[in-house]
Amino acid sequence: MNSNLNRRRWLQMAGTAAGALGTGSLGNLLLATQEARAAGDYKALVCVFLYGGNDGLNSIVPTDATRYNQYSSVRGALALPQGSLVGLANSDYGLHPSLARLEPVWRAGHLAPVFNVGPLYAPVTKAEFMAAPASSPLRPDALFSHSDQQTLWETGGTNALWRTGWGGRASVTMGTANPVISVGGNGRFGLSLQAAPLVLPAPGSTLGVIGIQGADLTYGPAARRKEALEAMYAQSQNLNLATALSAQHAKANEAAARLSNVVKVQPGDANASAGINAGFANVISGGQLTSGLAKQMYQIAKLVEANATVGGNRQIFFATLGGFDTHAGQIGTAVTNGLHANLLKELGDALAAFNAAMANIGMGQQVTTFTQSDFGRTFKPNNSKGTDHAWGNMHFVMGGAVKGGMTYGAYPELVLGGPNDAGDSGWEKQGRWIPTASVDQYAATLLRWFGAGEAQLDEILPNLRNFGTKRSLGFV
Repeated sequence: MNSNLNRRRWLQMAGTAAGALGTGSLGNLLLATQEARAAGDYKALVCVFLYGGNDGLNSIVPTDATRYNQYSSVRGALALPQGSLVGLANSDYGLHPSLARLEPVWRAGHLAPVFNVGPLYAPVTKAEFMAAPASSPLRPDALFSHSDQQTLWETGGTNALWRTGWGGRASVTMGTANPVISVGGNGRFGLSLQAAPLVLPAPGSTLGVIGIQGADLTYGPAARRKEALEAMYAQSQNLNLATALSAQHAKANEAAARLSNVVKVQPGDANASAGINAGFANVISGGQLTSGLAKQMYQIAKLVEANATVGGNRQIFFATLGGFDTHAGQIGTAVTNGLHANLLKELGDALAAFNAAMANIGMGQQVTTFTQSDFGRTFKPNNSKGTDHAWGNMHFVMGGAVKGGMTYGAYPELVLGGPNDAGDSGWEKQGRWIPTASVDQYAATLLRWFGAGEAQLDEILPNLRNFGTKRSLGFV
């Protein structure tokens, strides 16, 4: 092959195919294990990562008088008016008004907020945390740093040098037929030692190698070029790296050919799924999806419905929404506008649409969706009508199998410098909550539902054993 050939001419989308599948996907890993599972035994996990650090304290707020007064007295101008909160029936909590479309999901028992989750090596009290030296595992690497805390959440560790994601490790350990499928870019969450995530473009996009797909192959030279490429990939190589690269390209081309017809479908197409379109009706306008996250969730919905084409009875998906680094202008002139409100509306509307679509296609019980984020935001606002980097955060888990309609975990005590605050000196008392639930426990709860055994959980999440018998948060 001409070494000067521009790789961009080979791949329609950067990172779509060539970066899609690693050598560990050869032979579809343990596809035989998947095929042996009972028909209809399909399950999918859908991770939605909120990049930048979502302000969980303004996403779900206590509504009882004592705690709401504590909240509003510290939050000041950033406090959501109590009357604006979307009440969650039979609880003492309310959602940000921009998340209003999730209230029916709660009422149906399919939404579970999980409180004060974050990277932890082991359970830790404030006294233990404050006494621990900087080198102690009780102090996760580079607390309050975006890139490092994203890594800790995506890898399920407390060491920012960890390379593989807990989604990727789960895929390998459980022998899924495909690696993690990402519709939101190349995050570490789906990376394993054997495979990179399969990164797919938005609905309506063409997936595959330029000039040798679909109708192109009716043209003789295009078909011969495809045959030549396949023959080249099949040749033995002198270097392991070259062998791995050839295998990666071969599997990428195979995946593109298999999934291209699913990937390109848009809501306005004649062959679009009626059930999925009905679920997404509130985020479709003029035949087009109205937000970036809605496009990602629509793509995942199609792949769930087409699971026979995707292959395997277990699949992990990864979607993203960025912009949550709200150091300034977090609230606008009203609670339903401003940076954070707009982001939460995109999130809530897309999640509610996806949940409705899953119910419409009869997959509500088989799909569980959950959020992750860099970290929470400080309880105490800054001087720019924003919030700064913190630690523990509030998250949402959604799906028919979720034990919803109730909350999980311990909401932090809303006291600056209190027992949940990682700050001790005056200037440190910002309300950076020491987590009371770990990423490992959160992930283990999801993966146990997904089918992982206890030994597999210890392999996927090495720090889980540090939590003794408290290995599950119980929300699914």
